[in-house]
Amino acid sequence: MSATKTLEFDVFWSFRSPYSYLATKRIVAIENTYDVKVNVRPVYPIAVRMDGFFKTVNPMWPPYLMKDTVRIAEMEGLAYNWPSPDPVVMDMASGEVPKEQPYIHRLTRLGCAAAEEGKGLAFLDEVSSIIFGGVKDWHEGDHLKEATARAGLDLSTLEAKVAADEAHYDDIITENEAAQKAAGHWGVPLMVFEGEPFFGQDRLDQLIWRMKQNGLQERA
Repeated sequence: MSATKTLEFDVFWSFRSPYSYLATKRIVAIENTYDVKVNVRPVYPIAVRMDGFFKTVNPMWPPYLMKDTVRIAEMEGLAYNWPSPDPVVMDMASGEVPKEQPYIHRLTRLGCAAAEEGKGLAFLDEVSSIIFGGVKDWHEGDHLKEATARAGLDLSTLEAKVAADEAHYDDIITENEAAQKAAGHWGVPLMVFEGEPFFGQDRLDQLIWRMKQNGLQERA
């Protein structure tokens, strides 16, 4: 009797996306429960990827987003606050997003480095939990260091890898964004299984359903 094949799917994910944060623990649970490998592919948030996006967005969307994400967090039993500081520095009134970004480039490159070490999902889980979980000034002190340690990694080692070859990690991000677009959606979290995109934290059940059609098994 042949061994069951381990399935895998990509997850395109942003450090500024509350919906990415709200999906992460369920994605961790999927990997823990089923014989499946999650390929973590960090991308820049839409505010950075698409110039002028927030200048044209419907003004009804941001207030709804806040109501919706608070509701999901309550339903999932997750701590949740809008990050302080916001991973993307921008003028919320005008929608202007400066090219110089002190947080999001660092976070996204570190996410790629963690993925290379085979601990990308744990890193996303722990770091997003401090960014969106109510830790004020998450970028200062030992918050990131301790979150990285909980993911089984050393922050100074990751940062040294990034500093030694920033272009390498920027290339990974570019490749991830191209693959995300090729999969058929621009948003996050985006899960892609066998070329089929599943957009949003509310599509995880459909993802599991599809993978079960393809032989997904629970872990022994």
